[in-house]
Amino acid sequence: MTSTTWTLVAAVLAIALLLGLVIWVRLQAFIALLIASIGFGLATGTSPGDLVELIVEEMGGGLGQVALVVGLGAVFGHVLQRAGAAERLASTLIDRFSEKHVAWGLGFAGFLVSIAVFIDVAIVILVPMLYTIAKRTGKSLLFYGIPLCAGVSVTHTFIPPTPGPIATAGIMNADLGLVILFGVICGLPAMAIAGPVFGRWISKRIFVPVPADLDAARGEADERDPDTLPRFGAVVGALLLPLVLILAGTTSEAVLPEDNAARTTLAFIGHPVIALLLTCLYTLYFFGVRRGATRDELQQMTTSALGPAGVIILITGAGSVFGGLLVESGIGDVLAGWMSDMNMPLVLFGFVTASIIRISQGSGTVAMITGATLTAPLATTMGASDAVVALTCIAIASGAAAFSHVNDSGFWMANRYFGMSVADTLKSWTVMKTIVGLTGCVAATALSAFV
Repeated sequence: MTSTTWTLVAAVLAIALLLGLVIWVRLQAFIALLIASIGFGLATGTSPGDLVELIVEEMGGGLGQVALVVGLGAVFGHVLQRAGAAERLASTLIDRFSEKHVAWGLGFAGFLVSIAVFIDVAIVILVPMLYTIAKRTGKSLLFYGIPLCAGVSVTHTFIPPTPGPIATAGIMNADLGLVILFGVICGLPAMAIAGPVFGRWISKRIFVPVPADLDAARGEADERDPDTLPRFGAVVGALLLPLVLILAGTTSEAVLPEDNAARTTLAFIGHPVIALLLTCLYTLYFFGVRRGATRDELQQMTTSALGPAGVIILITGAGSVFGGLLVESGIGDVLAGWMSDMNMPLVLFGFVTASIIRISQGSGTVAMITGATLTAPLATTMGASDAVVALTCIAIASGAAAFSHVNDSGFWMANRYFGMSVADTLKSWTVMKTIVGLTGCVAATALSAFV
């Protein structure tokens, strides 16, 4: 067996080991990635001493910007969540859209909410808000719930500063401004087709009544007083602030001369770390201090927000380690030659890789990080442009969003809060998520032909 063949075999075995540890042993993805990385490094002839040094170097090098952005983004989102931003967005858009077009309003509500709120939290908070309108109109709960969940799914997987896209962009060394831009361009049609369009179609075929037990529990609970919720405009402004700053920084570097003072300023405040820091301080003041939060409460909010962020940061770092070892092994050159013979675009490779990991183990975040880890060496070897790398990030996110089924926690969240059978969840939730992923991949592949 040649060294090249053995490298490919070792890579396949390392991925199989990773999936086995995550799926059957139920080991945390961070530890599983490190074990798979060590196994691959030793199998391909890296000395133990060099292997340890490489692990430490890649772990540190891969986390510089990612750790800062994910941490700041987590604080920003948690403060908005505690202030009731999600409820304000959803209730306002439901009121402002006519009954005929309310599904579109819910799609946009989900799209905006998920900039700051994790998808499972959004389902818990927002789906029960739909019970009243579904009972009033007599329509299937899917008519309202599918558009909302499609919007949430798109932003959660396509658009930074949510953790998955941030981690993917970090591993791929992608321009975050371009990832945001292409995420919006590819995400809006995905939300429209998988949300209002598919929601209208599936709700005529599957009638899902409001779950009586959850509706009763919601009725007994103390609901937040609408007068205490933040203003709609303030919430939208806070959600869009980091995206606008980052895009302004990216645009300034493309259109303004290097020695221009405006370019220097915009590049500084548009750097993802500075943009998220400014947004974080803005939300802490306007949605914390101005709303009566004490110093101790602000400290508690920020500290509790960093717990989930730490998990994403560690998994991303371990993914960088695995990716670094793949680069050192030269597998990028081998796969690039194979892809050239197959005439497969880099964007499509990213989608397929992430999809396989997603179907196998369920977690979208792990699928995105592993997909990026396997695709990054190819992007480097092929000398892909910044735009193609950013579109590949969207394709990887698309693969990680699609094909949600019984090994995905989101599947069971939808099953519970919609009160559906497993079969109906597969026909509605799984199909919706798959449409999101396929539409995103088609859009990214089409755009890659022009950039």
